[in-house]
Amino acid sequence: YGTLVVNCLGSLLIGLLMGYSLKTQNLSSHQLAFLVIGFCGGFTTFSTFSYENTLFLKSGDFLSFIGYTTASLVLGIGFVALGFWLVKFL
Repeated sequence: YGTLVVNCLGSLLIGLLMGYSLKTQNLSSHQLAFLVIGFCGGFTTFSTFSYENTLFLKSGDFLSFIGYTTASLVLGIGFVALGFWLVKFL
C-alpha cells in the first residue's frame, strides 16, 4: 500500500503543479520540468511498482497483480485530475 499511496500523492502534486502553471503562467518551462519530472519523478516510485507487480506474477497472485495495476492507473489519473480541479477552484 505504501507505493500506491506515494504514487497517488505524487500524481496529485503533478496535477496541482500543472494546473497552477497553466492557470498563472508563473513557472518557466525549465522550472516546471524540474518540479514535475525531477522532483515528482523522483518522489514517485514506478520502479518499485514494477518490482512489486513482478513479485505478484512470480508468486502466481494474478488477482493482486490485476487489482494493484488497475488501482494504480485509475487512482493515478484520478489524482492528477483532482489536482487540476483543485487549482481551478482555488
